[in-house]
Amino acid sequence: MAEGNGQTDQRDRAVGELVKELSEQTSLLVRQEVELAKAELAEKGKKAGAGAGMFGGAGLFGFFAFAGLTATFILALSTAVAPWLAALIVTVVYGAIAGVLALQGKNKVKEVGPPVPEAAVDSTKEDVQWIKTRAKSARQ
Repeated sequence: MAEGNGQTDQRDRAVGELVKELSEQTSLLVRQEVELAKAELAEKGKKAGAGAGMFGGAGLFGFFAFAGLTATFILALSTAVAPWLAALIVTVVYGAIAGVLALQGKNKVKEVGPPVPEAAVDSTKEDVQWIKTRAKSARQ
């Protein structure tokens, strides 16, 4: 039966044709959801990379500072205090710097959240609900 705009009513179409159309639309939908998930994970990866870079910076700074400047600062401080006290002061300062960098890196990584493509999951849930609703209304 033709509608006023020249299209046939969905009920008059062959089941095979409807199944083929459903298969094509489902394939397209799945491809689009995968692309959305990829884009979302790439964005999260960039943010996590910044936090990981801060962890790396903390480690690198801690290593080179301990190796290179420790001797210089200890020798400079040992002119005013005992050499063991100069070494202790330098160690505490370096530990504090490394701690601050580590906390900043931790906060950056925590901001990213879990490595789950949340928008893609939500969109897929909506699509499934829509399909269920359409299938239920088609049976009635």
